[in-house]
Amino acid sequence: MNGWIGLAVALGIGLLMGAERERRKGVGIQRAVAGIRTFAVVAVLGAVCASVDLRLLVAALLALTGLLAVAYARDRSDDPGLTTETALIACLVLGGMAVEHSGLAAATGVAVTGLLASRDWLHRFVSGVLTAAELNNLLVLAAATLMVLPLIPDRAMGPFGAIQPHTIWIIVILVMAIGAAAHVLLRWLGSGLALPLAGLLSGFVSSAATIGVMGARARSLPDQRSRSVAAAVLSTVATFVQMSVVLAVADLHVLRQLAVPLVAGGTAAALVALLVLWRTRDAADGRTVEAGAAAFSLKGALVLGATIALVQLVAAALRAWLGEGGLLLTAAVAGLADTHAPAVSFATLSAQGSIAPAGAVVPILVALTANTASKAVIAAAAGGWAFARPVIGGLAVVLLATWAGALLA
Repeated sequence: MNGWIGLAVALGIGLLMGAERERRKGVGIQRAVAGIRTFAVVAVLGAVCASVDLRLLVAALLALTGLLAVAYARDRSDDPGLTTETALIACLVLGGMAVEHSGLAAATGVAVTGLLASRDWLHRFVSGVLTAAELNNLLVLAAATLMVLPLIPDRAMGPFGAIQPHTIWIIVILVMAIGAAAHVLLRWLGSGLALPLAGLLSGFVSSAATIGVMGARARSLPDQRSRSVAAAVLSTVATFVQMSVVLAVADLHVLRQLAVPLVAGGTAAALVALLVLWRTRDAADGRTVEAGAAAFSLKGALVLGATIALVQLVAAALRAWLGEGGLLLTAAVAGLADTHAPAVSFATLSAQGSIAPAGAVVPILVALTANTASKAVIAAAAGGWAFARPVIGGLAVVLLATWAGALLA
């Protein structure tokens, strides 16, 4: 039964890929080497060979490669590409794969066909939309992720064992990726909607990193400063959403105690951002400004990574010198680097019965306050005072609303 299913899947893959190639086959001297029938036969051949003996599949692959090499040598078209020939080889392999892994083969066949069908869009994007600076940024991001990250030590280093180079480099990569995402949205939508949306979404990755990215953008593009401020404040909305999620997982009783403060703080962040957007509703779109700009600043990402490393070092030094002198001090020190880790820690203590759920509220809010202070430092370092002043004002309003919600609750 599985053999028949494999053959059916292989035939479907061949027909699908062949139908796409048939549309581009052409006529006369421009005629391609294969169409729908050839692809279907090759896919079924791959399935039959794999069903009998894998050595037959290898022999068929070698024979097909030889035939395609001869056909390519005889090609007299002006632009002899290798897309159809490569797709035909892939079709044979996918046909053989369908015998044992029909689901994976089918999914891969659909993906390959989609890639083939998107030829015009991909060529237009790479040649007409993607600029040289953006391509260089893409290569830098790929190198930082695929080449540098595996080489970074994944252990604590430096004084007090405070520096986590692997984690910091991941943050640097995230900063560059956030900047690239904001850049793409700007090119697509213009700065009016793209920056706030990018700030909100990237806040789920790292609100501090988002503030740093928006600060660097505001420093280099002053006409987008107000909307960068709105994006930075909106990123804190994600902080409150994430806080609610992690508390729900750790201890629902603590989440109930913090429900009003979290709603108050998140609502205040959204209102401040909307106010800034409303005040800048007539600002220039900024699309032409972005036309030849780089997608992100490598220097800005590295500076932000160094700032976060410094915060980690200060936090570790305070812990070593002053000890664990109570929950509030621990929360303040841990909150300098992250909000969610101390929140989960105190919620876990509550779940274990070590402290009452109400006893976790103030330490978590202290951690949030310390984290807000570190965001203010990052805003000043990345965007200068012109950017930091409204961001710090917005963060202060959000923090006051959060504490007010706690007092009212």
